[in-house]
Amino acid sequence: MDNFNKELGLNIPQHVAIILDGNGRWAKKKHMPRTYGHVQGSKVVEDMLTVVDDIGVKYLTIYAFSTENWKRSPDEVSTLMKILRTYLKDCIKKCMKNNVKCRVIGESTGLSDDIVERIFNLEESTKNNTGLNFTIAINYGGRDEIVRAVKKIAADLQCNKILPDNINEQLIHSYLDTNELPDPDLLIRTSGEERLSNFMPWQLAYTEFYFTPVLWPDFNTEELIKAFEKYNKRERRFGGVKGD
Repeated sequence: MDNFNKELGLNIPQHVAIILDGNGRWAKKKHMPRTYGHVQGSKVVEDMLTVVDDIGVKYLTIYAFSTENWKRSPDEVSTLMKILRTYLKDCIKKCMKNNVKCRVIGESTGLSDDIVERIFNLEESTKNNTGLNFTIAINYGGRDEIVRAVKKIAADLQCNKILPDNINEQLIHSYLDTNELPDPDLLIRTSGEERLSNFMPWQLAYTEFYFTPVLWPDFNTEELIKAFEKYNKRERRFGGVKGD
């Protein structure tokens, strides 16, 4: 993949975040139940994990299940939880084989005990790996994350662990679920939707966005390269003036 990058002359983003969207619509187009789309979507995640690692991405974060996804039908939620159970278990072997460090962000409250246990096992098993950093957002909502961070800060203020003057962007970052990660350089959302859907609003403040009509189960290496090519045409100024 090093030669591949040199041939295209691409600057590979360090941290890529992906909103996996379109599983249900993909299945519907094939006259299959939505659950079939989610199964296929999980397979694409596995493929992308290998692809981004080979290309040279250092951090990959995916939006797997949001705090709002509980509003879906009981059957669909049940299937999504079943897929997560299987994925969290199978992911250990794949991550260990490929030296991938995996973490899960989001609120564990509301998840079943066995899923929480599998999350713990996955994180513990891979915590010393030194390759790709793979983050899965499960029962995650950006506003919920900020609320939880504010509550922790308030509690530490009350206990005099921190002072009001200590509060700055760096301190707030340290209380977020993503405190061990750099902010994403590139956000990819599939299926044609052009919104964040409560995904990492704090962290995405200066991230480049790439929206594609491709449904997630159809996303592949070629589509990923298209996103990187668009990213390479952007000038990231972080509030500065062009040319600075």
